[in-house]
Amino acid sequence: MSITVNLYYTGKDGSAKAFVNEMIESGVVEAIRSEDGNEKYDYFFSADDPETVLLIDQWRDQEAIDVHHASWMMDKLAELRDKYDLHMRVERFEPIGMETKDEKFLRR
Repeated sequence: MSITVNLYYTGKDGSAKAFVNEMIESGVVEAIRSEDGNEKYDYFFSADDPETVLLIDQWRDQEAIDVHHASWMMDKLAELRDKYDLHMRVERFEPIGMETKDEKFLRR
């Protein structure tokens, strides 16, 4: 049962994009993607808000998230978040099953 967490990082004067670049260049992103239980770790930039970046972070289960939160990577992430003075908004999603009322609107 995967858990998806959307994290919105917002800064000023291009700081969110600089944060993402440093996360990638420092190797933190690759380390997170290599963790047991990580299923997705992708950044997206908003067409409407250039000062916000969205991270879609997906994990196999809560145990994998807990192990990740106890890792050195979280310290580095917090350090960079502070360096770039980013503020966050978080959304968490868990699957509700394959069949939903919205199924008829999906094109596969």
